[in-house]
Amino acid sequence: MLKEKKVAIIGGGASGLLCAIFCAKKSLSVDVFEQNAKCAKKILVSGNGRCNITNKNLSPNDYFSQNPSFVEFALKEFGFGEFEKFCDSIGLLLDIKDDGRAYPLSNEAKSVASLLLSSAKSIGVNIHTDKKISDIKKLLSEYDFVVVATGSEAASHLGGNRDGLEFAKEFGHNIIPTYPSLVQLHLNSNIAKKMSGAKIESEVTLLINNKKELTSSGDILFTDYGVSGFAVLDISQMASTALMEFSHVSISVNLLPNFNAQKLSTHISKLATSSPKMTIFDILIGLVPTKIASGILEELDISASLCQDEIGIKLAKKIANQMLNWRFDVSGTHGFRHAEVSGGGVDTTEINPKTFESLKQKNLYFCGEVLDVVGRRGGYNFAFAWASGYLAAKHITRA
Repeated sequence: MLKEKKVAIIGGGASGLLCAIFCAKKSLSVDVFEQNAKCAKKILVSGNGRCNITNKNLSPNDYFSQNPSFVEFALKEFGFGEFEKFCDSIGLLLDIKDDGRAYPLSNEAKSVASLLLSSAKSIGVNIHTDKKISDIKKLLSEYDFVVVATGSEAASHLGGNRDGLEFAKEFGHNIIPTYPSLVQLHLNSNIAKKMSGAKIESEVTLLINNKKELTSSGDILFTDYGVSGFAVLDISQMASTALMEFSHVSISVNLLPNFNAQKLSTHISKLATSSPKMTIFDILIGLVPTKIASGILEELDISASLCQDEIGIKLAKKIANQMLNWRFDVSGTHGFRHAEVSGGGVDTTEINPKTFESLKQKNLYFCGEVLDVVGRRGGYNFAFAWASGYLAAKHITRA
């Protein structure tokens, strides 16, 4: 009689749980070791508790890695269609938005975590919580297959750490330097601090060594340390890597993307003429939040009490240009603790892209965020986690 094969999975997150389910479906004995008291902590907080679980429009162009082609096979083998079928099989229905982002129909991340866990347990997966693995070589000697699905350093308050990278090093793997991604940015600006709490839909352009590299539209939130918001998260990957290389990094904020300089300056000067008692501050708070209006005037050293006779077309143009191209120097990121994901990781040239098995150690697999693959905002990182977990399981069950 054949001995039942045993699989150890380190990490009870997205890639680890999906890998466990597909291994257990083929009657393998599966143990998941999770360092936290609960599995799927990052799933539970993702998408502000809604969980942007994947994206219908997956492409290798949505990922960053020193080995860009690595994700191609995984996305082809376990793309949106395959993942949707899996979700159906565990009772998880999806709500697909017009831009391709997909959420659980319940609109709650906890339903994703709950259904993954109940599905795993129902087919015999053994979940061991509060169990931190420190000796991977010992684990590999006790199990037929070991899967490292430990995640990254991102969200350290949820357990993010470098364990997976240290495990990889033990087998001679190269580690691509890591950096925070989908993260807030720190600004070298006292005025930005004074605008803390002000939020506006805007357009943000990333400049590296004063060259425009990337523009993103969305909300921007000024904070005590700098800026947050979707428009900022979307440029943070490139900003973070540029900061690692000691490049000069800055952003240009267009507070009113629907205006051009002429239209905005004309609006300001006309309003000043038609309403003589309005101050320049009164005019600006009709366009932007109060704190931002104050910040603009402080930046330009203009008195908030200026009235009609002092607001000419020249001053109106100066204010308009500042509002449409407000430059800030970026001094850093808000760090791994606040990052949604991490770039860098285990060098994917040393991982089989079709099986996710280590090319340096037989029966050892790496999947998910521990690898040097990071996606854009919009469900792409989860999509890679699901695909990599599936391919690892597929190879293990066939081995």
